[in-house]
Parts: sequence; C-alpha cells; structure tokens
Amino acid sequence: MRKIVLMMSVSLDGYIEGPDRDISWHRVDDELHTHMNATVGSMGGLLHGRVVYELMADYWPTADADPDAPASVREFAPIWRDLPKVVYSRTLTKVDWNSTLVREVVPEEVRALKEQPGGDLALGGADVGETFLRYGLVDELRIYVHPVLIGRGKPLFPHTDTLTSLRLVESHTFGNGVVLLRYEPTP
Repeated sequence: MRKIVLMMSVSLDGYIEGPDRDISWHRVDDELHTHMNATVGSMGGLLHGRVVYELMADYWPTADADPDAPASVREFAPIWRDLPKVVYSRTLTKVDWNSTLVREVVPEEVRALKEQPGGDLALGGADVGETFLRYGLVDELRIYVHPVLIGRGKPLFPHTDTLTSLRLVESHTFGNGVVLLRYEPTP
C-alpha cells in the first residue's frame, strides 16, 4: 500500500512561512534541489493544499523554459507538471497541470487512493497536513529544517492538546545546513 508522506520545509523556530507568506528564507541550493527532484520524482502523486498548489502553479509549469535557470530547477518543472495531483480546496474553481480538485478530505477516499497502484503520495500544506494528521492518514513526515529563525509566521503544526508520538527513521544534513528529519507515527 502506498504511503502518504507529509513533506514540508520549516524554520528552526517552527514556521513554514513568515509574514505575508514569505518563504525567501528557504535555503534551497543545488544539492537540496537535486535531492528534492529525486524524492518527488519517485512519488506516485502529489497532494496539495490550496496555498501550496497556487505557489507551485505560479512558477513550475514554465520554469524549464528559462535558459538561465539552474539545471536542477529545469529538471523539476516536468516532474511537477507530469505527476498527478490532488488539490484540496473549498475556494478554487479550477486546477490545471494534471490536477484534480477535491473539496474536502474524506478519509475513506484517501484510503482508497492509498490502495491504488503506484508510488507514495507527497502531501504539502500546513492546513491540509493538519487535517490528514487529525484523521491519522499520514504515514511519514519528512521535515526539512532550515537554519534560520524567522520569529513569526505560520507554524507547521497547530497548537493541540493531543500527543502524537513519532519514531525517527532517518536524519540527513545537507551542505547548506538544512536538516532532513524523517519520522513515522508510532501507535
């Protein structure tokens, strides 16, 4: 059965974005981008929240047309375009680029999606991630911790009274100081 893998970048102080949706603090260099190309390229599909989808759709559909873009950037554009995507949004009226619009996270539908053949599914977006976590639909978390403190913004995880135990299955430090932490929920 396919796994749902929550993949998010976060500042050391726990934010996925700063004020005004600022992500300029992300430390993505060629090594990290090449890693992401291989990781996302091995996935069977992408599960996006609205914000992540809009961010990706604003840039990636034509990023490989820029001759000045680094090779790793040009390589990622067709990966993103070609992968099937499910976009969870109550406000969008249409999606493009091999995407399907879904209004609500319905656990039974997500479980059926996991049972389909193909590679794992990468989940991106704090709000949709929180919903998937609440329903117990996340099989793995891949958190990319960037070596910056931004002080305020949108936290990756909402405040909760529920304890979620995790087991570290891998850590990797990139040359630019970003650290990948891979966790699996424990029963």
